[in-house]
Amino acid sequence: MEIMAARGEMTTTNKKVVLRRYVTGYPTAEDMEVVVASGVPLRAPQGSTGAVVVKNLYLSCDPWMRWRMTKHDDGEAVPAEDFVLGEALVNYTVGEVVDSTHPEFTAGELVWGMSAWEEYTLITHTEGLFKINHPDLPLSYYTGVLGMTGLTAYVGLFEVGKPKRGESVFVSAAAGAVGQVVGQLAKIAGCYVVGSAGSDEKVNILKNKMGFDDAFNYKEEKDIDAALRRCLPGGINVYFDSVGGATLDAALLRMRTGGRVVVCGMISQYNLPEHQGVRNLACLIPKRVRMEGFAVMDHYRLYARFEDEMAGFIKRGGVYVTEDVVRGIEMAPEALVGLFSGRNVGKQLVAIA
Repeated sequence: MEIMAARGEMTTTNKKVVLRRYVTGYPTAEDMEVVVASGVPLRAPQGSTGAVVVKNLYLSCDPWMRWRMTKHDDGEAVPAEDFVLGEALVNYTVGEVVDSTHPEFTAGELVWGMSAWEEYTLITHTEGLFKINHPDLPLSYYTGVLGMTGLTAYVGLFEVGKPKRGESVFVSAAAGAVGQVVGQLAKIAGCYVVGSAGSDEKVNILKNKMGFDDAFNYKEEKDIDAALRRCLPGGINVYFDSVGGATLDAALLRMRTGGRVVVCGMISQYNLPEHQGVRNLACLIPKRVRMEGFAVMDHYRLYARFEDEMAGFIKRGGVYVTEDVVRGIEMAPEALVGLFSGRNVGKQLVAIA
């Protein structure tokens, strides 16, 4: 409940999801908890010139958060800093500006960007905060297809993978938030697209809703290499990898000369005490294959172009969107944990307001 503070500033209680303990192996909902803070200001600090207070409406659940739930040794190469115990988890959200001292943001505007898993967030680094320019589309899309995961797919495919019309594209974790966008963009680009997913239901969605040319349930395949030979007998020009492990090894065997491997994620490795090595890297040499990782924040300059193009695709029916929505911030820990068993179908998000 909102109350008036002594200085006349509005304050409120603030529910947030915090990390209780660092994780080894598979995370559980009990590794996190929802706590309530009181007296949280709803005004940007006096004297600040670039602060924004956001009321979060949707929270994005993404596999990369798992990296930050483990305590890493100093100097260890990790994609981002570890979460701090007792503090709100950090990830992308969709929200409404409550107050701002930033010249480019005003109260009432809808935004998405890097925030925190809580009801209200004070954002002082706004480089990753974006205005929502297509509010006629569902706001939840800005946690996924029109937000970070959509931009990740767009950048990874077109800036790193560089597909050409008529080429063959293989997408792992194809029914996930990034993979479903990659496959559909590749089809728009005129490619032959094959995806792997973890259930027959997801395979059906890929083939019958999202326009993939073929797809297979990797959990039902005894030999991933054999599945790729069956679905892509001519080999792979572009492999968009979000899983690593055995799927990456099998794909390397099937790469065509001059192929590109886009390294987006390694979800099969996040919960292992020791990461598995890749055995088939030698295939890169005779086939002149380029294998490259990337970070989406290095490409924020492309967001305006991406947003307009993707909004157009959606409005014209060229991109089909699936979301897995849970309601209430109390459900956020379970939703995040479910990513690692493949429980979600489509983009996993939490509606909190």
